[in-house]
Amino acid sequence: MEHINWYPGHMKKTRELIQENLKAVDTVIEVIDARIPISSRNPIIDELVKSKRRIIILNKSDLADQGATERWILHFKSQGSYVLTMNCMSGGGVSQLLKLLTTLRDEKNKDAVRKKPLRMMIVGVPNVGKSSLINRLTGKKSAKTGNKPGVTRGKQWLNLGNEMQLLDTPGILWPKFEDPKAGLNLAFCGSIKDEILDIATLALELITILCKDYPELLIERYKLEGIEETPLATMEAIAKKRGFIQSGKRIDYERTGRTVMDEFRSAQIGRITLEQCI
Repeated sequence: MEHINWYPGHMKKTRELIQENLKAVDTVIEVIDARIPISSRNPIIDELVKSKRRIIILNKSDLADQGATERWILHFKSQGSYVLTMNCMSGGGVSQLLKLLTTLRDEKNKDAVRKKPLRMMIVGVPNVGKSSLINRLTGKKSAKTGNKPGVTRGKQWLNLGNEMQLLDTPGILWPKFEDPKAGLNLAFCGSIKDEILDIATLALELITILCKDYPELLIERYKLEGIEETPLATMEAIAKKRGFIQSGKRIDYERTGRTVMDEFRSAQIGRITLEQCI
């Protein structure tokens, strides 16, 4: 696929927003997608946050390969970050996060005469689950959520009610994907709007990866005899098994592609991690 460039104007504003408010926060909570721990991390965040204390949330860990996730946890911890796995939609892992935040708040006020709130900033690329996490932390629908990226807008301080304050920021992506694989991974996981992509071609790229890294899951899900010689042939075999055939015995590539993408994103194919920790 061609290089994906997606850098709306509000992304630039978000970078400026983070720069302006970073001094006011004690901790940065970075939400990333456990299936693509590198591609869903924004290099701009590392540049801006620098030595600020960071909590990395491996969200959607219920959709990711458990063994791979455990290796990523060790990797990020070795870099000095706190790391938690979560399912922000269901609330899984929220209690552990609140426990950690309470510890950090108490450390901040250990010798203070007048207690100050723990102030946090939550950051991440679109559609990684930031808004769902915010709603879980506040116990109400403080932030808009949606299936498509780019829902959150503007800046807002949210009171958590336990001497903690959270600054929400819109999701940001970098202006250019230096590695085309990063763009593809974000597209696979829904962080780039499907409307700007060819879904059949995208699915073929995903099938190519799954044939190599998770062939047994493809075979089991689609009741295949085995992996075909080429990814395209495997895609056509999936179409035939599902009956996605048009008049004249033509393969319905778009419907097949949409099905594969939907079933990958919902983990119906299986728990899959597209980036492995080496």
